[in-house]
Amino acid sequence: MKNTKTAKNLRALCEAAILVALATVLGLLQFPPFRIDLWANGGSIDFVMLPLLILGWRKGAAWSIPAGLAYGFIKCLIGGGIGWGVPSVLLDYVLAYGMVGVAGFFRNKKWGLEVGTVVATLARFLIHFIAGVTIWKLAMGDSVELFGMNFGGESAYLYSFLYNGSYMIGEMIYCLALILILKKPLLKLSEK
Repeated sequence: MKNTKTAKNLRALCEAAILVALATVLGLLQFPPFRIDLWANGGSIDFVMLPLLILGWRKGAAWSIPAGLAYGFIKCLIGGGIGWGVPSVLLDYVLAYGMVGVAGFFRNKKWGLEVGTVVATLARFLIHFIAGVTIWKLAMGDSVELFGMNFGGESAYLYSFLYNGSYMIGEMIYCLALILILKKPLLKLSEK
């Protein structure tokens, strides 16, 4: 097949499908070090974002954002997603993982993979934070406990920040550590 635009798009589509499938498999691994569950209502540290980050770095946001949206939908369907209705599923899964695709905006930049990882994690955190102060606040009621402290309805922002930040910082560290290990082989792969 010639190196036409159609051929490049087909190759990118195949790569996106493979990396979404890899993210799905990584999401199904329920044991350390592949997954560390922190909270009963969701919130774990795992390597799921890694294939989506790599896709963004290799192919750009035009491929990684739709792939992240697709992965979020798949995760909710087969991964036993926890949600309180359609808005919760759309925020905590589909849109949150779609935001991982913003890493693709740092394609072809110096330190793009590392910076993209940090920005994508912050973007995903923002979506989880919004879900926490809106949907989950309604679902959890007026008082919830976290880190041995009770949070009333007035402190939903602090609760959501601590709850979602506790696992997202771990997720970012996990992904950055693996990216630093894999970057050299990924650069060689990109040269081909």
